[in-house]
Amino acid sequence: MILITGGTGFIGQHLIRQLVRQGYDVRILLRPSSSSPRLPLGVSVEAAVCGLRDERGIRAALQGVDVVFHLASAERAGSRGDLNGVDVEGTASLVRVCKEVGVERLFYVSHLGADQFSGFPMLRAKGLAEMHIQQSGLPYTIFRSAILFGKGDYFSEPFTQLMRMVPLVFLMPGDGENLLQPLWVEDLVTCLNLALEDPATTNQVFTIGGMESFSFAEALRMFMASAHLKRQLVSVPLTTMHNLALWIDQAYPKFPISIHWIDYLSVDRTCPLDSLPRLFGLMPARMRMLLSYLRYQG
Repeated sequence: MILITGGTGFIGQHLIRQLVRQGYDVRILLRPSSSSPRLPLGVSVEAAVCGLRDERGIRAALQGVDVVFHLASAERAGSRGDLNGVDVEGTASLVRVCKEVGVERLFYVSHLGADQFSGFPMLRAKGLAEMHIQQSGLPYTIFRSAILFGKGDYFSEPFTQLMRMVPLVFLMPGDGENLLQPLWVEDLVTCLNLALEDPATTNQVFTIGGMESFSFAEALRMFMASAHLKRQLVSVPLTTMHNLALWIDQAYPKFPISIHWIDYLSVDRTCPLDSLPRLFGLMPARMRMLLSYLRYQG
């Protein structure tokens, strides 16, 4: 049995479908909520309801579980998200109970640039979560991933949606020259599955990204081309954009872009271009070839 936290999110939905197709029994850990969860359609999974800091509930959810994929994060909620409570303390609680009940391995998806001493809250939270996992004595595999893309993502679709909302111009954080190395979500999921089947990946940290890097401005132009949009990119200083994004994030809870994106775009987010072929024998997909879903975005 495999338990997945964050199973209703972008990565989780793709991972669950692939695991179920391969014959694994999957259980999703759902946080208590008044709204209906976005369960993956067309697949059979079990569900357990409890928060990450409810160790008694986690203990019950882990009955019969051999492997945990930990994907849950407050990152998507922007300034309203509790990074410390979910990503840091929640991970610490989950790891303690996993160790106690004898889970065989925990997989964690982190970010390029994760660092417990980072000045950026999201990257610091990811770094602290990694620390809790690595110091626990629990067998683990950590993936520090480049930004992910694919239908339903938190990258190409929200930025394209924002460009559709604002005519003529697009306010771009910084000069747009920071480098990104987008990775197709299905390539990440394939790596997770390969690692699951390979005991040699235990207690390893893998840094992975796509097969090409380009600037954020270039990525925005790809989105516009795929969605048949024309916008003038207008550079806005990162500090100004951060203050503006914080105000918008508070005023419009459903705004498509998380404030943590400003932090992510502050520096280059890349790794060796041969990471997937070298580590997993996988040739990653090119982003520009897989953006047709943006054409039909509502």
